[in-house]
Amino acid sequence: MGIQFLEVTAERVVGRMPVAGNTQPYGLLHGGASAVLAETLGSVGAAVHAGPERIAVGIELNATHHRSATSGYVTGVATRLHGGRTLATYDIEIADEQGRRVCTSRLTCMLRDR
Repeated sequence: MGIQFLEVTAERVVGRMPVAGNTQPYGLLHGGASAVLAETLGSVGAAVHAGPERIAVGIELNATHHRSATSGYVTGVATRLHGGRTLATYDIEIADEQGRRVCTSRLTCMLRDR
C-alpha cells in the first residue's frame, strides 16, 4: 500500500499513501485503499492510546467517498474522538494533494488485554 507515517500520537495520526498502485480498473484511487489507509491510521492511534500491555482491534469502520484521486498522494489525518478504557474512536479525513476531501471515515476499536 505504501503508507508512510508522518505523525503518530494517541490523539492524532497522520499518514500518506500513493495513488499509483492503489487504483481500481478505471485508474481512480480504489475505495478499499482509502478504507485501508483510514483503518491503519485509526488503529495505530488506538494502539498508542491503549498502551503496550493492550491491543486494539477494529470493530467498526465506515467510509464515505467524496471525490476521486488519480495521481500523487493522498494524506489521512486520524483524530481521536473518544479514548476510553475499552473503546477508542477516530475520525479520519483523507485529502488529495490540493487539500480536497477524498474520503471521510470513522473507526472504532475495542481495546483488550494482550
